[in-house]
Amino acid sequence: MFEEFKSYIISNKLLRKNDRILLAVSGGIDSMVMSHLFLRLGTDTGIAHCNFSLRGVDSDLDEELVRDFACKNGIPFYSIRFNTLEHAASNGISVQMAARELRYEWFEKTRLENSYRLTAVAHNLNDNIETMLINLTRGTGLTGLSGMRPSANMIIRPLLFASRQEIEKYCIENRVPFREDKSNAETKYTRNKIRHLVIPVLKEINPSVEVTLNETAARLAGIDEIVSEYIESIRSGASFKKGTTTIFNVENLKKHQKSRALIYELFSPYNVTDSVLTGLIRLISGGTGKQLYTKTHRILRNREEIIVTPLGTDYQENIEIACVEDFQRVPGIKSAIEIDVRPGYRISRRKSIACIDSDKIEYPLVIRRWKKGDLFYPLGMNNRKKLSDYFIDSKYSVMKKEKVLILESAEQIVWLIGERLDERFKVTPSTSRILKIELKISELS
Repeated sequence: MFEEFKSYIISNKLLRKNDRILLAVSGGIDSMVMSHLFLRLGTDTGIAHCNFSLRGVDSDLDEELVRDFACKNGIPFYSIRFNTLEHAASNGISVQMAARELRYEWFEKTRLENSYRLTAVAHNLNDNIETMLINLTRGTGLTGLSGMRPSANMIIRPLLFASRQEIEKYCIENRVPFREDKSNAETKYTRNKIRHLVIPVLKEINPSVEVTLNETAARLAGIDEIVSEYIESIRSGASFKKGTTTIFNVENLKKHQKSRALIYELFSPYNVTDSVLTGLIRLISGGTGKQLYTKTHRILRNREEIIVTPLGTDYQENIEIACVEDFQRVPGIKSAIEIDVRPGYRISRRKSIACIDSDKIEYPLVIRRWKKGDLFYPLGMNNRKKLSDYFIDSKYSVMKKEKVLILESAEQIVWLIGERLDERFKVTPSTSRILKIELKISELS
């Protein structure tokens, strides 16, 4: 198996000479065998272990085993203890998903902080097949049926070639210490149901089903690469990115609207399900202002664009400004200073700079999202105007309107940030001091 391990690493180009690899080790048989193989390979490694506090004393004994193995073999050891149940409850997710989120986030943090190039996880051939079947059961595209990749996103899976049986054999022959997680035998979890109930039935039909499914996954992975290149060429021609937002051209999408499969692949990075897909196709042919949501993104039709934005990126909390120095902690603000007015001082006309009469404002100031009913006196006008009417007159898009921030003093709008000052706070010939605020960009987001 060691020779196969080396061969798999070479054929899939998983390592480079002198790479430092962080090994994700739970204490179970797969990750302990992986650690032993890397030890024989002579690679510069570190071991990272997560204690999820889910199995009481057993969790602590897992950590102790891994720590002892690392110490005995002179391998740097990193560990962390999580309150997984609390994380799951506070985020409204399953315990399994919570553990996954916590460990991968911590692995990446540990990898970067300690200068490891890659993180190695011990998924094996059987894990790959189980993942494929889980995805098939839940509904998926080509990528989901292709199984796990040997490497992706700075993570490598050097045991994907090995069956669970081969790993067990290596473990016995080389006396590799490990601890058995008793929950692996329970069938209340989806993966365990596939492992203990579904695959045995499939093996009655085809005793070599594990090899067959693995070969099928490999073939589908090859087809997925071809399809992905084609989809990417369409995506690049039909969309562009602006920060974390992706904007699609509706006319370009309409060319492919009749192909549900193609639209699904185009939008699959945004967690589009089959039910969302039906709404998405209607959105492409529908009117402006319509929107729908996936678990992770909002998809909005705005005129001749489909705008895809990650959830949770909105500016939510008000920021209170107690003094001029507090502007320094506001995202998007380059500088804020108070200036004594001297003869000949010229007011900037750039939208990214506001010059405000300091004597007319009252601290604390507040930066917040606009809300329905907001009124202001646009610079140059003596009549007040609803912000909603101002947006219509200025032809604001739905997305631009949602990002608007205002600077407020004593519940009066001082500045529509990055756009227009309020007439009541402008600099006049009698102004003695100016608050000058400059943005890094034309609007805060």
